[in-house]
Amino acid sequence: MKILVVEDEIALAEALSEILKRNKYIVDAVHDGEDGLEYALTDIYDCILLDIMLPKMNGLDVLRILRKKKISTPVLLLTAKSDIEDKINGLDSGADDFLTKPFVTGELLARVRALTRRKGEVITDEFTFGDVALNKSTFSLSREGQFVKLSLKEYQIMEMLIANPKQLISKERFIEKIWGYESDVEYNNIEVYISFLRKKLKVIGSNVTIKTARGIGYCLENGE
Repeated sequence: MKILVVEDEIALAEALSEILKRNKYIVDAVHDGEDGLEYALTDIYDCILLDIMLPKMNGLDVLRILRKKKISTPVLLLTAKSDIEDKINGLDSGADDFLTKPFVTGELLARVRALTRRKGEVITDEFTFGDVALNKSTFSLSREGQFVKLSLKEYQIMEMLIANPKQLISKERFIEKIWGYESDVEYNNIEVYISFLRKKLKVIGSNVTIKTARGIGYCLENGE
């Protein structure tokens, strides 16, 4: 999953990014409201951590514009203020949750998990499609006791495919979600990782295949 951190305190933004990355999230961080809005409008994030007091444009204005533009990405507001009025204004502007600084790491991660959880989804470290299971804790792909380890990028690509079963995902979307929308990564990088994943699916004897729609993208199919 990909998270955007919008926080003008550089040290805090770096600390938040490191915490999230250690917990296997993909993170982009920016340090003012204008950049935060530009990044958030790409609609490639699963959650946004948004400070209220920001230079160039405050967090509440960023949030109001996002909601006006129909960007429904969950937003966790961060603020040093504990005044109830800030919480009311934030929630009325479209925030999904509110966390007052300073906060403990465990609470932050719990709130992020709650916001990124799909409706009705049970919290799990394992995602399944067909006869394969993808494990977030071990970065492994398995089938009936057979398993292979995945690299970080392989895991992230497979997670996107499993999260969008039978839906075509373009190479552009993979790059935006995994490398960032300003990345200069080339399309053949995606082709290489897809090739690796296909080989690993064969190694464990899975019926699941990664299908190519030429010129469009990739999707998972269950061969059974």
